[in-house]
Amino acid sequence: MTVRTRIAPSPTGDPHVGTAYIALFNLCFARQHGGEFILRIEDTDQVRSTKESEQKIFDSLRWLGMDWDEGPDKGGEFGPYRQSERADIYKKYAQQLINQGDAFYCFATPQELDEMRREQQARGERPNYDGRGLNHSTDEIKRRLAAGDPYVVRMKIPEEGSFTFNDYLRGEVEIPWQQIDMQVLLKQDGLPTYFLANVVDDHLMGITHVFRGEEWLPSAPKLIKLYDYFGWEAPVLGHMPLLRNPDKSKLSKRKNPTSILYYQRMGYLPEAVVNYLGRMGWSMPDGREKFSLQDMIENFDMKRVSLGGPIFDPEKLDWLNGLWIREDLSDEQFLQALRNWAFNDEYVRPLIPLIKGRVERFSQVVPLASFMFSGMPELTEDKVSALRLERDEVRRVLQFVSWQLDDLRQWEKSELFSGLKRLSKAMGIKMGDFMAPLFLAIAGTTSTFSVVDAMQLLGPDLSRARIRAALNLLGGASKKEAKRWEKEYRVLLDELV
Repeated sequence: MTVRTRIAPSPTGDPHVGTAYIALFNLCFARQHGGEFILRIEDTDQVRSTKESEQKIFDSLRWLGMDWDEGPDKGGEFGPYRQSERADIYKKYAQQLINQGDAFYCFATPQELDEMRREQQARGERPNYDGRGLNHSTDEIKRRLAAGDPYVVRMKIPEEGSFTFNDYLRGEVEIPWQQIDMQVLLKQDGLPTYFLANVVDDHLMGITHVFRGEEWLPSAPKLIKLYDYFGWEAPVLGHMPLLRNPDKSKLSKRKNPTSILYYQRMGYLPEAVVNYLGRMGWSMPDGREKFSLQDMIENFDMKRVSLGGPIFDPEKLDWLNGLWIREDLSDEQFLQALRNWAFNDEYVRPLIPLIKGRVERFSQVVPLASFMFSGMPELTEDKVSALRLERDEVRRVLQFVSWQLDDLRQWEKSELFSGLKRLSKAMGIKMGDFMAPLFLAIAGTTSTFSVVDAMQLLGPDLSRARIRAALNLLGGASKKEAKRWEKEYRVLLDELV
């Protein structure tokens, strides 16, 4: 048997370090066993999925030195490797489940399901689908299908007992069926949910082992039950520990930068980032902290993964990155890496029109544009005090902008500017006063070229990180403030549309 593992990220935002972490361990397991590693794109969310995000996934994984044997950009025997291109396959298997009596049509509207959940909560019950679709007669189903009534397809699950399976990392796991919902398999748009798509794809693509995050552990019963309904042998399942912030909370972009591209833009070496991810719950047999991807593959044993939540600490990553720079780069290599990082034509050329008209000698370029080649700009109390807005309003502006940028799908100058302008108007703040805190967060000064131009060139990862860093330096938002501000922001959203 050839070992085949995969990673199936969704192209709905910036490529996450958690994706790279799971990809790394799947890659190492496959390579250590002489197997194959597959990249599949899970783009069934047609509203949020973008080609730009998909390309970022390719670029970020390749920057880290992780390559795949089959995928959307490489092809392979089991393609296509984008789930949006496999819709007819999923419909065929969903219909098979319906014909077997293992799945059923549900015509309930979102409003009806919301009402169902409210009634369950009022009775003190855990919100759960109540199986109403199972009550439709054959004639009613035919009539509603002929009428074109919208529906989803849900899977049946046992009503009593528990499901037990052997997790590769955790041993025997038992989960009561009463905790499992009747999962939607096919959505109203005809595209599958994660559960149907991944079961069908993993089977048809010959995936033998699936290592995924532990947040998916509660869903293992319905995943494996689908294999049982189809009469297929399920792959070996293993659930990896989640990456955590230093305070032990789940790693999130509100507390730590989570985009792989952020770490690339900040000047980390890809070898150091891979090295650090490899230390997340795993260690070399000889205990050394610095090792290459090839070292990890040669010494890899998935059973050595520790189930305690590994802490993703940027300070530790800084230390490790420093080791790689000092120990592995000659002066010539250091110079070349520096050029590749930011002082390359592709990055510098778009800057020239922004600074050329503002300088009279080259010695003015560095003071004017230094923030474009740095990590986090220096933010002092004097700079904040010089703004027209009060300190609390500065924090509020930065928080609202941060939320707005998190939801932005197209990182283009026109989109950035129009969104900020609408937010300024909705908050009742003059545009100049509104933009000043943003200048400080992004550039560390209000005396520079357009902050929107700067944000477009810096990209979403670094721009968002700088705004969050500035907000944190000002004390962030207290729990009460965050709760109140979020309500205010949600109200403003209606005005921004």
